[in-house]
Amino acid sequence: MKTKRIAALMGGPSSEREVSLNTGKAVAEALQSLGYDAIALDWQPGASLPLLLQEAKIEVVWNALHGTFGEDGAVQGLLACMGILCTGSGILSSALAMDKIASKRVFESQNIPTPRWMIWDENVEIDIDFPIVVKPANEGSSVGVSVVRNSDELQPALDLAGASSGPILIEEYIAGSEVFVGILSERALGTIEVRTARGFYDYEAKYGNSDTEYLIPAQLAEDLCEQLQELALRAHKAVWCEGYSRVDIRVRESGEAFVLEVNTLPGMTSSSLMPKLAKYAGLSYPEICQEILKMAR
Repeated sequence: MKTKRIAALMGGPSSEREVSLNTGKAVAEALQSLGYDAIALDWQPGASLPLLLQEAKIEVVWNALHGTFGEDGAVQGLLACMGILCTGSGILSSALAMDKIASKRVFESQNIPTPRWMIWDENVEIDIDFPIVVKPANEGSSVGVSVVRNSDELQPALDLAGASSGPILIEEYIAGSEVFVGILSERALGTIEVRTARGFYDYEAKYGNSDTEYLIPAQLAEDLCEQLQELALRAHKAVWCEGYSRVDIRVRESGEAFVLEVNTLPGMTSSSLMPKLAKYAGLSYPEICQEILKMAR
């Protein structure tokens, strides 16, 4: 890889553009510090991505895009057609993991516990008791997600989720701990528990709030943490992830765990969970960027 021209591809047209820019700049700097010929390449909305890559003579993409196009298999397919190596999961895995409805169906087929769910339809009664979670089926970074505790809160939540394209997912709210597991090269890096006064780890808690607590390992029984890592690996493999991912899990006080989703392009900003888990596992930020780069295909 030291002989190849590498782009930390960032930005893009999705709602997560600003987060992606932060990830891309950090990744490019990390790779440069290790001697790689790496640049941060901003895909501006409306610009031709193939032309951008060709003009910069890019041979390998470290995919720092988040959300639509970057995370859903679209860019992965384009790069495959152009013969450019790309980090992270491939076309099918990216599409499956990004589509929360499709991934839930896969989880159920593999006996991976996930909260009860349904697709919102105004002509169909919601048969899940409050509180519920209302979210777009095809967004990341908790964009458009609401916890709805009564019928009065339902319509505003539907309006928020409906601002994104695609169907709306209604999901059982699992009270308890919010735990995340990082996966790198088919091994779990550890567990991290997130506590926030906002009720759940939403966009503001991820990128705005300074009072969010990060507990590594999760403050749960040691054997339960081991079980959560095994469950995360099963979910990672169930949607055919490659390279790395972050698996989001809710855990009841009883220890019963539910996989919410698998993120094939987890954030890599200074406040993101994946770098925190990597540090816990003994990897510096440049080192995890390099490990991800080595698995580009």
